[in-house]
Amino acid sequence: MNIEEYKSFDATGLANLVKKGEVTAIELLELAMSIVNNSEKKISALTTQAFDYGKKEIEKEKKDGYFYGVPFMLKDLNVSCKDLPTTMSNSLFENNIPNYDSDLIRLYKKSGLIIVGMTKTPELALSLTTEPNLHGPTRNPLNLKNSPGGSSGGSAAAIVAGYVPMAHATDGGGSIRVPASLCGLVGLKPSRGRITAGPQMGEALGSMATSHCLSKSVRDTAALLEISKEQSVGDPYCAPNNHENFLEYVGKDLGKLKIGFMTTDFEGNKICESIKKYTLKTAKLCEDLGHTVEEFEINLNPMPIHQAWKVIPAVNLLYNMQKRADFLGIQLKGSHLEELNWAWLEEGRRYKAVDYLNAINTMHAIGRRVSQEFVKFDLLLTPTIVKEKLELGTIKTNHCDIDAHLNYLFRDFAPHLAIFNQTGGPAISLPLWKIDHDLPLGMHFAAKIGDEGKLISLASQFEQMVSWKIN
Repeated sequence: MNIEEYKSFDATGLANLVKKGEVTAIELLELAMSIVNNSEKKISALTTQAFDYGKKEIEKEKKDGYFYGVPFMLKDLNVSCKDLPTTMSNSLFENNIPNYDSDLIRLYKKSGLIIVGMTKTPELALSLTTEPNLHGPTRNPLNLKNSPGGSSGGSAAAIVAGYVPMAHATDGGGSIRVPASLCGLVGLKPSRGRITAGPQMGEALGSMATSHCLSKSVRDTAALLEISKEQSVGDPYCAPNNHENFLEYVGKDLGKLKIGFMTTDFEGNKICESIKKYTLKTAKLCEDLGHTVEEFEINLNPMPIHQAWKVIPAVNLLYNMQKRADFLGIQLKGSHLEELNWAWLEEGRRYKAVDYLNAINTMHAIGRRVSQEFVKFDLLLTPTIVKEKLELGTIKTNHCDIDAHLNYLFRDFAPHLAIFNQTGGPAISLPLWKIDHDLPLGMHFAAKIGDEGKLISLASQFEQMVSWKIN
């Protein structure tokens, strides 16, 4: 197998070749290492290269699992992989090397995935671009002047550059789905409680954040979801329908779905005409597939729809940084964070317990209101982002204006995504369109909690319709 052949396969395709004996796990690892050596200097997608670690995994006796032999990378955030640093792109965590595997990492290893690196995130994952001061910006391989998005931008860039066919990612406000749109990938945010955060956490960002992956194919996304859905002892949430085999939804016809689509944001503002055009074209594709579509609008005013994403991250940031400083025996100071994140941490100091509880309750109130639409509709369609591209340097952290930062992320750039972190329902970005200079544009579908199966079924219909080039 040569490099171009390796790049053309999804993870399932590579795993099938290993099972047939047409290629070995070590050959795949060496191909991945060669691509990283040739491309990483210009792409800068990784915080840690771990090919020696991967070789040791291959040398172990166990040589089975659905994905055995496939190179895989972890987002450098909120997971622990024994002996690999989890830095979260912050200097205080540079020597944070766990001595155990998170439960999710244990499931990945059980499936046969070979971990060969950690991918870059913005500092503490508090942005929708991946440009941390500590490690420098990650560039979008499709256009090096552009960002791959964030906060899972390192994982997205690693896939598009051909390092790996699939990579771990997390999503607390669009961080899987934004990179999926900007990089032409499949990006599913699972339901609240579907993926364990154990044993070190019960939840992340007040249950808004979850792990899953970015991938090149629907079958990879579905297979990894099936592998990852195992609950851990003590998990505070369990998503409905966990008995289902999500891989069986690939290619499964669920009949006529009723799909509602939006051409406004959740505050009643119209989206720009260029993005609206592709949303309407996607609605027409849904009709061509035999589904029923209907335009609808949810205006959540006067509910403070971004309150949760201001208060909860501030308190989480303060907690995580103070815990780390206490562990290191140091006093927290402004130089330990980027300017914007320090201001956010300081804001966290000013909040009272009642402010945090109010943010949680507002989040759930929004979730209940939006979820009422799933009484009428099976799925909701929106654009993933409302910009055609994201140039590096557009989203900055060298200022203290938290409101301006959040307004850009969740009003000007990606107004439809964080709402579904608050509802807890699954949502997926699909690479349905090519726009200016052949850049991808994702479309976004959301479902009620537990309905990943419907998203996977529809996604596989689209995959066949638009002929994603995957072996």
